[in-house]
Amino acid sequence: MSGWPEDIERKAAALIAAFSERRLMVATAESCTGGLIVGALTEVSGSSSVVDRGFVTYSNDAKIQMLGVDTATLAAHGAVSRQTAVEMARGALSHSQADISVAVTGIAGPSGGTDEKPVGLVHLAAASRSGTVLHREMHYGDIGRDAVRLATVRTALDMLEDAAKG
Repeated sequence: MSGWPEDIERKAAALIAAFSERRLMVATAESCTGGLIVGALTEVSGSSSVVDRGFVTYSNDAKIQMLGVDTATLAAHGAVSRQTAVEMARGALSHSQADISVAVTGIAGPSGGTDEKPVGLVHLAAASRSGTVLHREMHYGDIGRDAVRLATVRTALDMLEDAAKG
């Protein structure tokens, strides 16, 4: 792999190997990471047997059109919320052939934060066809856009592993 921190390379390679062995397919639904999660996974040789697709749904319209996120959810809770992340993860499953999905939505910064939703707030969700739904609310802090995005990739890879456990 090239350009990824060593821990992300290792985790992505381990996930691809484990999911390949178990014949599990993955889909990602990404907002604040803009495709970095699926990018980290597809850097690994053999990832084509594991990665079904990645949805980059940066805008609310994309979340609605590509993943089926409910407009009422966005109106009530906003794009950066547990509810939206869970709907994104479920939508990635229903719009793909994947067995497991991970979704992320957050505020990477340096702008866009509010008192209620500060820079560094990221909601992540993972879902599996067996019915598992996981959620994590991360407060990475105002550590810089790149650092927030890489921290989100790390957490998302951990969540894929957790979701595969059932």
